[in-house]
Amino acid sequence: MTARRLVLGSTSRYRAELLRRLGLDFEPRAPGTEEVELAGEVPAIRAMRLAIAKATDAGAGLPDALVIGSDQVAELDGVLLEKPGSIERAHKQLTACSGRTVHFHTALCVLDTRDGRPRTHLDLTRVHFRVLDAAEITRYIEREQPLDCAGSFKCEGLGISLFERIENSDPTALIGLPLIALAQLLRDAGVNVP
Repeated sequence: MTARRLVLGSTSRYRAELLRRLGLDFEPRAPGTEEVELAGEVPAIRAMRLAIAKATDAGAGLPDALVIGSDQVAELDGVLLEKPGSIERAHKQLTACSGRTVHFHTALCVLDTRDGRPRTHLDLTRVHFRVLDAAEITRYIEREQPLDCAGSFKCEGLGISLFERIENSDPTALIGLPLIALAQLLRDAGVNVP
């Protein structure tokens, strides 16, 4: 089989680093998807809607490609935790997460532009935070600067020290791209992985 054009519909350096683990040639392409929150939308549904939209938008005009879209929504007691963008917001988020469980819904879509068929997967990760004091939170934010991460932490770095445990079926899902599911979806689409 001739190798298909593989596109990552994302500008996230974290997702690109993860996809490189599969040893496949791919090109990143900004999807340009507007990530709006719809009233009353359940976090898992929002994540899937945006993953499909990112794959669709990034695949526009590509006649023969497999386009990967992914989105992650973090929630604490039904409240969405966005990327903090500032030290103050990161501190506030981590303080709210202290001693609690945060749910991460990571949606994945592999869109075949030949037929428009989306192959999808949804991963749920439960992150159980240990009780954190203000000094720990401040030290963590200063050292890791997690301002572009939903939930204000990087589990692949020092953020792992903030948790009691993580429950999921794919450890890469928490970073933003569930590779176990992605490898299967790509195999289903005819890509040799590995």
